[in-house]
Amino acid sequence: MAPQESTAANPNVRDRMRRFLIIFPICLVAGFGLLLAPFSQTTVTRFTVGVVNVCAKVMKMFGGRVSTFNDVLINPVTGFSIKVEDTCNASNVTVLLWAAILAFPAPWKQKLKGLLIGTVVLHAVNLIRIISLYYIGQLQPGWFDFTHLYVWETVIMIVTLVIFWNWVQRTYRAQRQPQAKAD
Repeated sequence: MAPQESTAANPNVRDRMRRFLIIFPICLVAGFGLLLAPFSQTTVTRFTVGVVNVCAKVMKMFGGRVSTFNDVLINPVTGFSIKVEDTCNASNVTVLLWAAILAFPAPWKQKLKGLLIGTVVLHAVNLIRIISLYYIGQLQPGWFDFTHLYVWETVIMIVTLVIFWNWVQRTYRAQRQPQAKAD
């Protein structure tokens, strides 16, 4: 009953919800359209190669044995390798996060902050994901597919949702602070 009262007290809530439900899928389609467009494939491939190179540098910093060839991480001793596909570079969940933030009714300053911080966190988690899969594939090859397809896919989606939820909460708090000071 309380949610109905707050909605009745603020008729803009339904308008905001409706706006989000319209803009979110439009942003998703636009984002995935750009991501999959032929003219952006070179950029996506370069980004994926960059992700692979960053993973290799991080592993080498901690004493790992790894070399790269384009979008492939290779153990130079054993020959084990994993190829990082375009869909494993966190671009899909980045599009999801961006669509949600852009569709949400908030000031542009807050949106830009959310896009920047959220993207950095999401890609940091993805680096951990790729590095862990590189080692799981070598140490427990029977667990690789399960970990890759189920565990990490679930974790990366939950992380995306948590980032968005956290951003929404912070945005609401930031919007309410000036009102509280004015009272």
